[in-house]
Amino acid sequence: MYKEILTRIKQGHRTMKFPKGAPPALSDRFRGRLIFDTEKCDPLCKICTEICPVGAIETESKRLDLGKCLFCTDCFQACPEKAISFSKDYRLSVRNREDLIVTTELKEIILAEELEKKMKKLFGHSLKLRQVSAGGCNACEADVNVLGTIGWDMGRFGIKLEASPRHSDGILITGPVTKNMEIALKKAWDAIPEPKILIAVGSCAIAGGPYIDMDQVNNGVESSLPVDLYIPGCPPHPLTILDGLLRLLGRIENE
Repeated sequence: MYKEILTRIKQGHRTMKFPKGAPPALSDRFRGRLIFDTEKCDPLCKICTEICPVGAIETESKRLDLGKCLFCTDCFQACPEKAISFSKDYRLSVRNREDLIVTTELKEIILAEELEKKMKKLFGHSLKLRQVSAGGCNACEADVNVLGTIGWDMGRFGIKLEASPRHSDGILITGPVTKNMEIALKKAWDAIPEPKILIAVGSCAIAGGPYIDMDQVNNGVESSLPVDLYIPGCPPHPLTILDGLLRLLGRIENE
């Protein structure tokens, strides 16, 4: 036992200070919020629309859907005018689906606001979530699990993943909701006592991701259950997920 204690003393405190301190350094390969500069676009060019595998870009209406976007860089590499670029902004979570739509008039997304007063009082200091993987590739689940490691320690905010929906305050869902998972998801949702919340993590859960419009899947969870927080990405970076959860609980002010 003494060896373990000495080891812990030697290792010291390894959990990051975020959000009170600076966020952790991000990889050079990190791709944050997509920036669509329509003023650089050739009116006759539709390369990005044609090459996007999920229809996230509509050049005619000059509309970019970050809920569908896979952050795959196909449009970035194909654009001859360099009108598309990736920022290092990890803040992507929103409360309303339409807030993920970027247009010429609205170029910035409206970041997630905190829960309503009654819900924040209930969940602000203790939020237990049942994670449901509804047919995804496991990438989003892996990044959610990272938040439980010592470096991130999501539990210090009172946020934990529960094994049973009956002991949970809501569902954190990943995956496009396959036809085979519809009933299981509905049963898990019904087993959670009111009031409850639902958090959609990743482009699959929001809009179907790379499986969009396939016969075997639904295009996300929105058609069957009410969503309280949308966290886009394919998969979202753990920092993006944590930022969204903390904004929902009012631990991070809009900035």
